[in-house]
Amino acid sequence: MGPFSVPSALLFLLTGGGLLYYFQSEKKKVEARRLAEKASAKVGRPRIGGPFELVAASIDPKTGTPSGAKVTHEDLQGAFSLVYFGFTNCPDICPEELDKMGTVVDAVSKEFGPVVQPVFVSCDPARDTLAATAKYVADFHPLLLGLTGTYDAVKNACKAYRVYFSTPPGADPSGDYLVDHSIFFYLMDPEGRFVEAFGRSVGPEETTEKVKAFIKQWKDAGNDIRKADAKVKIFTDPARRVEAEAS
Repeated sequence: MGPFSVPSALLFLLTGGGLLYYFQSEKKKVEARRLAEKASAKVGRPRIGGPFELVAASIDPKTGTPSGAKVTHEDLQGAFSLVYFGFTNCPDICPEELDKMGTVVDAVSKEFGPVVQPVFVSCDPARDTLAATAKYVADFHPLLLGLTGTYDAVKNACKAYRVYFSTPPGADPSGDYLVDHSIFFYLMDPEGRFVEAFGRSVGPEETTEKVKAFIKQWKDAGNDIRKADAKVKIFTDPARRVEAEAS
């Protein structure tokens, strides 16, 4: 065997360095794919969420009157969303949960910006008209999107999210009744897929930390998140406009 020359030593170092760079690069690619798969899919995750067609309700800031706009599930995609099903005549549970949702949205925004869209879906369409829903959501977070619709449209949305509700078809709008319904709000990812459900027993601090962890996981995987601007986008599109009936 000949002597170990300087050129051969340099060749050895260059080859070794190249191989080290290659393996480190491949390791990073594998890790990125693993994070992406973990962030975008869960084995055995419940099939919660799906297509719906409802109407968003809001108070026109210029006139102070209720207004409505057509909405589908696709309008929530791009940002994370927290979706809660309830009714405007709910005496305590719904307001408490919507306040908690607003607290979570604000806490998350301090770290990541406004990337979580809060959503309230009525499961009492007989009484929750556009006017009633618009006035109700105005008392909560400014980003809160209030959705209602016909009985069948609401039923389909509840079915997509596996939400139970007791409102019968043809309920009397003037009736004094309570609505029994599932008490969760659902975290959906920017592709409209279910991530986690939070019940009453989960406080705002714990909910916030879990939502932050999911968002960080999503971002670390190299996925994009847009600003939670569904409310602005929906109500600035004249083609979506729906006239609100008097409350």
